[in-house]
Amino acid sequence: MTLTRAQLAQYVDHTLLKPEATADEVAALVVEAADLGVFSVCVSPSMLPLKVPEGLAIATVCGFPSGKHHSSVKQAEAARSIEDGADEVDMVIDIAAANQGDFAAVEADIAAVRAAVPEGKILKVIIESAALSDKAITGACLAADAAGADFVKTSTGFHPAGGATVHAITLMAQAVGGRLGIKASGGVRTAEAALEMIEAGATRLGLSGTRSVLDGLDGSVAGAGSATDAPAGY
Repeated sequence: MTLTRAQLAQYVDHTLLKPEATADEVAALVVEAADLGVFSVCVSPSMLPLKVPEGLAIATVCGFPSGKHHSSVKQAEAARSIEDGADEVDMVIDIAAANQGDFAAVEADIAAVRAAVPEGKILKVIIESAALSDKAITGACLAADAAGADFVKTSTGFHPAGGATVHAITLMAQAVGGRLGIKASGGVRTAEAALEMIEAGATRLGLSGTRSVLDGLDGSVAGAGSATDAPAGY
């Protein structure tokens, strides 16, 4: 796999979701995102509305980071974010429901948020893959597909179980079969790790240290090394 710096940048949601993030830090994130040529910025919903340059998408989160919110609350949060200018919403599922095999509940939860994210806007579903069994990863992805999501996403970056892994991305890619996008997020901190994720099937990357990843692109080889032990957190 060979990607230019500009091509890799277009995979990236440049992310700042720390609870202590300030408005000035978010403004600086937008400036840096424009300089780096990334696809979007991803910020907390309370930071919206957000002024960005033309061509830079705005992503936000919903039910974050635990997913333990009533579906109606997630739906209202997503609707407010769309009203406030979000182009994409990354929602967190009920992780326990997935691990218990209650995929009907997972699907219903996602469908409720999908109803608040209209056509033309993107819904990504965070399954928190490091906290799920392989069977639950597959089931959660199939539930997201059935509920009309646009992407499945590995991680919030805040769960102690860890972040994105090549293994999880591979399972997710097999489950959705190209019907949905796949976002690798949480613990992807090097160009080598980013390329591994893309080679495994990721079509989007959630990064906070984007400049460092892009700066490390020269000399990186897809498939070399390992990102599977990267710690969680942005």
